[in-house]
Amino acid sequence: MVDQLFVYGTLLPGDLRWPLLERYVIDSGSPDAVTGLLFDTGLDYPAAIFDSTASELIQGRRYSLRHDTIDEALRELDIEEDTVDGLYKRVEITTQSGTRCWAYAYGEGLELTLIPSGNWFDRPPRAGQLDDA
Repeated sequence: MVDQLFVYGTLLPGDLRWPLLERYVIDSGSPDAVTGLLFDTGLDYPAAIFDSTASELIQGRRYSLRHDTIDEALRELDIEEDTVDGLYKRVEITTQSGTRCWAYAYGEGLELTLIPSGNWFDRPPRAGQLDDA
């Protein structure tokens, strides 16, 4: 059974939806990466296209999910990620560390801009967006 979750955007600590995930994880997680491309949706959350043949990496964190709440966690995350309507879909991936994880891959329906760094927190500002510096 896959009991790990790889996150790369708003489910990361310090971002908007971390509190949703925090109650379902065992520990503080581990930095990890997955081959693929990361995109800015322009809606304050990213989208990932996982591709085992890509040379680019998506940076994120890998978390162990609590066994007593894993079904509830995945059900709630599926709703939050809108897997029912196809915006994102839960897929099984293997991270750079060799760990099998669940992750949420982009489905369809959004306009995407590549994040060259593969890191949601290191995305370039969009046109018209003020820099916090």
